[in-house]
Amino acid sequence: MDHNSFKTASARPADVERQWHVVDAENQVVGRLAARVAAILRGKHKPSYTPHVDTGDFVVVVNAEKARFTGQKETNKEYFSHSGYPGGVKTATPKEMRAKKPTFIIENAVKGMLPKNPLGRAMGKKLKVYAGPEHPHEAQDPQPLELS
Repeated sequence: MDHNSFKTASARPADVERQWHVVDAENQVVGRLAARVAAILRGKHKPSYTPHVDTGDFVVVVNAEKARFTGQKETNKEYFSHSGYPGGVKTATPKEMRAKKPTFIIENAVKGMLPKNPLGRAMGKKLKVYAGPEHPHEAQDPQPLELS
């Protein structure tokens, strides 16, 4: 049997079957949670993973405000933003962000782990983050996801 008879299966956008997963972020470490979620958004947990196609699933993260950092990051880590104007630098600690926009911490961590291109932005749209335990996606029947 020659080596040319085997073909690598490459998923096409129309072939992708998306599932919904729900993750409880309570007492989860932000970075570890984000890494698992990013891999699922990319589709790397599926045998049909294809780098140039968005093969990932939807992920609903609940209790985002209860995710934790290790060490002193809650008060020492800083998120930077710049308005584009001179002197327009703004910094915020996770503690301040949690009070103002609790979903930002998880969204930002996961976004940083996705590709920085149009495909990565499409993957990011499949992430749904909610501060509390409620989410409006019951109709999609999301399956609980165990984070090891």
